[in-house]
Amino acid sequence: MQMEASGSPILRLTPPLFRALRLSPAACACAVAVAHHRRVRLWKEEKPRASAMANSASGMAVSDECKHKFQELKAKRSFRFITFKVNENTQQVVVDRVGQPGETYADFTASIPADECRYAVFDFDFVTDENCQKSKIFFISWSPDTSRVRSKMLYASSKDRFKRELDGIQVELQATEPSEMSMDIVKARAL
Repeated sequence: MQMEASGSPILRLTPPLFRALRLSPAACACAVAVAHHRRVRLWKEEKPRASAMANSASGMAVSDECKHKFQELKAKRSFRFITFKVNENTQQVVVDRVGQPGETYADFTASIPADECRYAVFDFDFVTDENCQKSKIFFISWSPDTSRVRSKMLYASSKDRFKRELDGIQVELQATEPSEMSMDIVKARAL
């Protein structure tokens, strides 16, 4: 019999056990309630917390620094952009570079490597046709044709999980060459 760290036995109440004991549905419900009260594990395993869970498809986790830097960009506007990369040694998405508030979109595009995949968020300020100042946060998935195939697959399989961690993204942009994320395209997507 398995034991918990506290020394108490782990009892697993499973449907076959209920049938073997010839328990009625009402007795099963009562057993489940008692098990819950006594913290006995049922046949359904507890799910790990989302922040501690890696992406099941790619095994990628998201570092806490990524979430904190994004919150600073969103709430305090401390940065103009943040680029993220996948650290293949630690199997984590980590912060690659942050752009200061005074940097431009040209600085941002220059900071992205031409032959390596990256994720990025960019805080884009613009003026609408009604002469109203607005801002939108872009999520950019950069996967150039010249990057390694393994890298492209890793970034593609981790993208959705990573995006879910960054709450507040308003526009998504996928690019494989610089012309696909030009200033004209960004302006058109923002309006």
